[in-house]
Amino acid sequence: MKNKTIIYITFLSILATASYAQKKIVKKGNKEYEKYAYVDATKTYERVADKGYKSADLFQKLGNAYYFNANLEKSAKWYGELFAMNEEVAPEYYYRYSQSLKSIGQYAKADEMMILFNKKSSEDTRGKIFNDKQNYLDIIKANSGRYNIEDAGINSEYSDYGSAFSGNTLVFTSSRDTGNFAKRKHKWNNQYFTTMYSANIISVDTTSGKSLASPVKFAKKVNSIFHEATPVFTKDGKTMYFTRNNFNNGKTGKDANRITLLKIYKATVIDSQWVKATELPFNSDSYSVAHPTLSSDEKTMYFASDMPGTHGQSDLWKVAINEDGSFGIPENLGSKINTEGKESFPIITDENELYFATDGHPGLGGLDIFMSRINADGTFNEPINIGAPANSPQDDFAYLIDTKTRTGFLSSNRTGGKGYDDIYKFLETKKLICEQVLSGIVTDLETSEILADTKVTLFDDKFNKIMEVQSDDKGFYTFDVECGKSYFIRAEKELYETKEQKITISKNTGKTDFPIQLEKKVKPVTVSDDLAKTFGIKIIYFDLDKWNIRLDAALELEKILDVMTQNPTMKIDIRSHTDSRQTFKYNERLSDRRAKSTMAWLIKNGINANRLTGKGYGETQLVNKCADNVKCTEEEHQANRRSEFIITAL
Repeated sequence: MKNKTIIYITFLSILATASYAQKKIVKKGNKEYEKYAYVDATKTYERVADKGYKSADLFQKLGNAYYFNANLEKSAKWYGELFAMNEEVAPEYYYRYSQSLKSIGQYAKADEMMILFNKKSSEDTRGKIFNDKQNYLDIIKANSGRYNIEDAGINSEYSDYGSAFSGNTLVFTSSRDTGNFAKRKHKWNNQYFTTMYSANIISVDTTSGKSLASPVKFAKKVNSIFHEATPVFTKDGKTMYFTRNNFNNGKTGKDANRITLLKIYKATVIDSQWVKATELPFNSDSYSVAHPTLSSDEKTMYFASDMPGTHGQSDLWKVAINEDGSFGIPENLGSKINTEGKESFPIITDENELYFATDGHPGLGGLDIFMSRINADGTFNEPINIGAPANSPQDDFAYLIDTKTRTGFLSSNRTGGKGYDDIYKFLETKKLICEQVLSGIVTDLETSEILADTKVTLFDDKFNKIMEVQSDDKGFYTFDVECGKSYFIRAEKELYETKEQKITISKNTGKTDFPIQLEKKVKPVTVSDDLAKTFGIKIIYFDLDKWNIRLDAALELEKILDVMTQNPTMKIDIRSHTDSRQTFKYNERLSDRRAKSTMAWLIKNGINANRLTGKGYGETQLVNKCADNVKCTEEEHQANRRSEFIITAL
């Protein structure tokens, strides 16, 4: 934009990473019901691990159990055991281990984990921001062609820009001067000082956007001899915030270099007239503050400034508007939005989107318009260039959209315009972001019971928290997500194991159904239940034609041993089965020896023999069709090679 009296504003500060590890209260204690015992899987895993048994899965479960509950000292212990195994793990575990190590003062080792994390997850935004944008022209091309754009029909040969809706009226900034007196021009560009004009919205065309009536001067009592520009209005139409030079009550303020900078002012309606223009408390003679816009709930103002804390030429900021009309302390939006260049002209839509102009993010030239989604926790998604023809090789800025009709206005000094800067109307024919709805029902894994009030949290593919919801009385949860992206979903409920799953969303607009099944952490068991199913033990592995207990089998048997130790009156029947791929007699003898070998291991490790029975059933109790001479897959045969630990008494 050529009009140098309008400030561009940006910021560069690190967004605080929202911690997604939240403590949850879990009811504990020895609950006893008639004919039931309760098995705490996490405690069993820990007791088994304390005996020296090792597996990556075991240590991941223990580390996660404590990490999700913010017990980082214990998570450091079990993640340490995980890494000591020198097995390949997901990059996120390097990050979690690093965070856990810091809790116990091991900062040097934590830094080593972060270095490895960055190497293994080079796309993670926790390690870099800009180097990934070398293909920005391809991104812009993919986002282009979504707008029908025309001259708005209200432009002059001077500068016209920066519009806002006020009811059924468009209010904008112009340096035209229709008055007969005091035609003051700015010495920088020989343009008249800007003032505000309005034009009624006549109609909305389905191909080209909104049509406007002839413009007239707006809020004459607010206009001064200097610049007024870029207003924003409250929904009730009674309050306006706008940009003006540092001039109030007939006095001009200047900075140390005797330059009159910009400030934001507030005006109110009295008897249908805009009066009482007062400056906001965070203004200063020493820096500029400009281009206000309001959040949908009108509790936050966004604006542009080069105030202290700005790292670029201008940054975007926000400030809370309190119920009594006072203001909080301005906050820099952070490095996700701001660069060392210029960021300015923010607008917040009722769809929680931030549109702004910048020359710091890769674009087509000059200022380009970008959009960033605002997450529920106030953080911002990566800004996206909205493409051509909305953007051009020249300055494009001051984007404004009616989300209901997808019509709006933008300002540009692109080639072919009528004046210095011009306002263009547009119709958006396709939304920038392909949208998907991710939803599902949370149920109990074993009973399929609906689980209401389950906390379901959505993370991006770098485990940055996006949103948290509670499942409703039908167990239903839902998130708005972006097409083609990967997310992690974590479900947490009292008395259930926390479950974390990855989901990749379709690249087409639509709905993704993603049911979640949770497994009880404290599991009721009764007579005739199979303890193997409780712990997901499918097979007690033996070497070919052998029946001695291997180390990996001992790890599984330790779980059974722990349960029987915690429940001294419990008795079990050990049942060993084979597939059909040997003779009937052979399978019967082999399975019987394996059942007896399992019994002997438990007796050796402290279980009284009168609490155990055992028998091999060979191939007599197949769970599928895979009998002799039936062609089956290896997976189907494996389903028959199983061990059962049936409770016979409590």
